[in-house]
Amino acid sequence: MKKRSLVLGLIVVLLLSLVAGCSGNGGEEAEVKPVTLKMSVTTADSSSWTQGALKFAELVEERTGGKVKINVFPNEQLSGGNQGKGIEMLMNGATDLSFHSNIIYSIMDERFGTMSLPWLLPNYEIADEKINGPGGDKIAEIMLEKNVVALGFGENGFRQITNNVRPISSPDDMKNLRIRIPGIKMYISLYQTLGADPTAMNFAEVFTSLQQGAIDGQENPMDVIHSSKLYEVQKYISLWNYSYDVIILGMNKDKLESFDEETQQIIRDAAKEACEYQVELNRASGIEQLEYFKSQGMQVTELTDAQIAEFQEKVQPVYDEYEPIVGKELLDLFR
Repeated sequence: MKKRSLVLGLIVVLLLSLVAGCSGNGGEEAEVKPVTLKMSVTTADSSSWTQGALKFAELVEERTGGKVKINVFPNEQLSGGNQGKGIEMLMNGATDLSFHSNIIYSIMDERFGTMSLPWLLPNYEIADEKINGPGGDKIAEIMLEKNVVALGFGENGFRQITNNVRPISSPDDMKNLRIRIPGIKMYISLYQTLGADPTAMNFAEVFTSLQQGAIDGQENPMDVIHSSKLYEVQKYISLWNYSYDVIILGMNKDKLESFDEETQQIIRDAAKEACEYQVELNRASGIEQLEYFKSQGMQVTELTDAQIAEFQEKVQPVYDEYEPIVGKELLDLFR
């Protein structure tokens, strides 16, 4: 009897030791193993987009004590260069976070293109007021329908036009130019109205297409023209600030809600700070980038208010077409 009790006692001690050991190891792993998130960025690693994303990753890792890490993938690596696919991957949770332009979101829902209608947001002061006000709130609300949380708004900035045929200073100069545009209907309508020949194309293909002469030109903010070295394959740039381009720091809604409330708030606060940092970088670099383009042989045309007014009058039909599509109520939030 004593022997049996002794054996049973030893078995109990052994089992308790095993349970304690497993619990201890499991707890240790939970403490040291971070959650690693994937963040997609469209532009090159030298762009303000990527610098803003890296700042975001740094803040999140620091403020969570290393429990949440973010790996940043520039150049649309995760989607094979397809920006529309990049947003689809964010929506379905294949990626966790991204910096994508509102213009690319409008491929999924044309309401996202409202902010970028021609000369709707003509300067930084008005853009900041509208994006950080009820207009931006409405865009964030629409994003929730796509299973994406808008953690913050950065900027790609004002889109300028480059080409290899001629300087552009009037609507007549646009005639028959083969201009690459993002694949959204609003830009197709806009450039057709101006008499150009718009070509939808993934951004990853633009440099080679310009180099080979498959297209004459393209339109993008200066930071993208600079970071992607498009100045190497373009002769002329016209500064007309025709379309304001917002970049959205989006996070898959399910992934965000998988964290506790404290961590969610850390992520939200870090995103807001990183977006402010990205905007500062983007705006500070503009003058320097323009001087660099000149040094590389680009001819710069800065349009006057009177010249821009000619373009604005010419594109009024675009507003007539798109107000019923995006809705007067949403459009008025940005007017």
